[in-house]
Amino acid sequence: METIKEKIHQSGLKATPQRIAIYSAMQRLGHASADMITEELNGIFPSLTIATVYNVLESFVGSGLLVRRYSSNNKMYFDVNTYSHAHFYDPESNRHVDYEDQELVKLVTDYVNSRGLTDFKLDSVDIQLIGTLA
Repeated sequence: METIKEKIHQSGLKATPQRIAIYSAMQRLGHASADMITEELNGIFPSLTIATVYNVLESFVGSGLLVRRYSSNNKMYFDVNTYSHAHFYDPESNRHVDYEDQELVKLVTDYVNSRGLTDFKLDSVDIQLIGTLA
């Protein structure tokens, strides 16, 4: 719990009980939408609205604690892992699963950086492999 408080404080946000609970739920779920978080926290914060959860998640994105994940159902998902990595994404279930392959990330990074692009600076790599998860 103290680590979550510290992470939120270090990102420049106030560590309110709702923010702590939402970030904790994100750590448990890894990838989640606002309604998934609301459902997860319903027993702890029954009056917590989806709008509040979404606003907190967006503030976490703005402060670097989360990144957005896009889906084929036009629902916004959030990812607790903010470093360059890949995902398996199943459009039927709208599930995102981390795929840890730093060699793939390095291959893409090196390839893009070798192109000599003058109008683009690569900040991170976010690879989404689309298929069916078992």
